[in-house]
Amino acid sequence: MKKILVCLLAVCLGMSFTASAQTAYSKQKAKQAKKEYKQKVKKLNKEGWQVFGSSHTLEMALLNHYEALEKDNVAEVVGYATSASKNVGKDKLMMSACTAYAQMIGSNIKGRIVEDMGSTLTTEELAEFDHFYSAYENKVKAEIRGELRPSYSIFRPVKVHGKDAFEFEAYYIIDEAAASRARIRAFQAAAKESAVAQKYADQVSKFIEEAFVEE
Repeated sequence: MKKILVCLLAVCLGMSFTASAQTAYSKQKAKQAKKEYKQKVKKLNKEGWQVFGSSHTLEMALLNHYEALEKDNVAEVVGYATSASKNVGKDKLMMSACTAYAQMIGSNIKGRIVEDMGSTLTTEELAEFDHFYSAYENKVKAEIRGELRPSYSIFRPVKVHGKDAFEFEAYYIIDEAAASRARIRAFQAAAKESAVAQKYADQVSKFIEEAFVEE
């Protein structure tokens, strides 16, 4: 009985320490998040950025964005544009974000193929994969467009070759599960044009499923 009581006491103490550690971690995380938020707002204001296309203040736009990023399996993707007019099309910012995402994923896949399969591929197969990467990135750009959820956009006046213009940044949230499905659809479409991608479809599909945008 004494041993049982000792064990129960140890378990209770362990649970207490764990709960205390989790509480301390949550408080520290909230403190750091608040600090990061204030620094970001201060930096954007100092650099002359303003919210674009929304009635929200910069502070509220950032709060909503950070809250969205707290969810599991989501990531941030950013689009950029410069224009002589404020009427820069949202399509231009969206295309920039899609291109950035596709290039990141394409680079990731190329790295995995070269690292994990490079020693088993012939020179001709490696060369054909080089053509596949380009086709795959183009397909990703098309497929990922519908998975990017606009979060907030900002702009500021700049000089381009001595002329007045505006610089834009658009922030998007992407759900990894939906993005993974989009990447697979892109691979299936691009593989139709690549014999080597079809030959190693199982391995490449695995790399694509595992690919993730780093925060």
